[in-house]
Amino acid sequence: MLNNVRPYLKIARPDHWFKNVFMLPGVILAIFDDRSLLAWNAIPNLLIGTFAVCLVASSNYVINEILDAPMDLNHSVKRFRPIPAGQVKISIAYAEWIALGMAGLFFASMINKWFLYTSVLLLVMGMMYNIPPVRLKDIAYLDVLSESVNNPIRLLLGWFVMGNQHVIMISLVMAYWMLGAFLMAVKRYAEYKHIGPEAAKKYRKSFNHYTTNRLLASIIYYGTAFGFFSGIYIVRYHMELILSIPLIAGFISYYLHLGFYENSPTQYPEKLYTIKPFMLYTVLCFSVVILLLFIDIPVITKIVNAFIQN
Repeated sequence: MLNNVRPYLKIARPDHWFKNVFMLPGVILAIFDDRSLLAWNAIPNLLIGTFAVCLVASSNYVINEILDAPMDLNHSVKRFRPIPAGQVKISIAYAEWIALGMAGLFFASMINKWFLYTSVLLLVMGMMYNIPPVRLKDIAYLDVLSESVNNPIRLLLGWFVMGNQHVIMISLVMAYWMLGAFLMAVKRYAEYKHIGPEAAKKYRKSFNHYTTNRLLASIIYYGTAFGFFSGIYIVRYHMELILSIPLIAGFISYYLHLGFYENSPTQYPEKLYTIKPFMLYTVLCFSVVILLLFIDIPVITKIVNAFIQN
């Protein structure tokens, strides 16, 4: 029985649930915006909300596995996934997709309406990304932008799960989106190099347009856009974060460096935890940003203002 169930668990990708850690900055920013939200009674909503997002994400993963199966046969690793390997009945997989989505929205409705609406948005984006005739993942550049938009959606989920009812800062949402697009573009670049141009075109339609030069140009674009939007947020809302810029720039460079590896680990973000130096550096960056977010250094504001005036 376990052998029969295991393939259906695999296509829900519970090992990808760690990506919901992208909700955490939204939770922290909500507390930064309103310190009264930091209370023990927020924990049940946080747990229920996280579980709801995991279910919605798994629903998106299932429909992705179903509709990508024919293309996965052209991938050296993904052809061993449960559906292309013939271990899953498609009718049951479709039922699993619907059940996970509805269960996720049910638990999301227990939080508040804004959390529910944002969960619906996460589910809809998964459909637009995977389901024809829209199927954004087949369109160059939109494949990266539509998948990475899940990062700011998760940011909003973290914001709303704490009970905030007003809109989060747009500059921060855009910065989060562009960071996600940068990470995804590096993944595309690594996939393209590893699979090879001809096999890549059979595996994913968007690769018919991509070349290494075009992918590198898009990586630079997304990284630059992330820097600009982050700068807007820092200058407008919390100048102390300017001290984190060298570390964040180092993170961007480090991740791009990993993308240049032969059979780069950036092809499988869920496995990046095995790169211990990278994970330690990521934790350092995150910790410094959080520390700077909750402290005031008036001299920083004075120096920046004097620099701007001159």
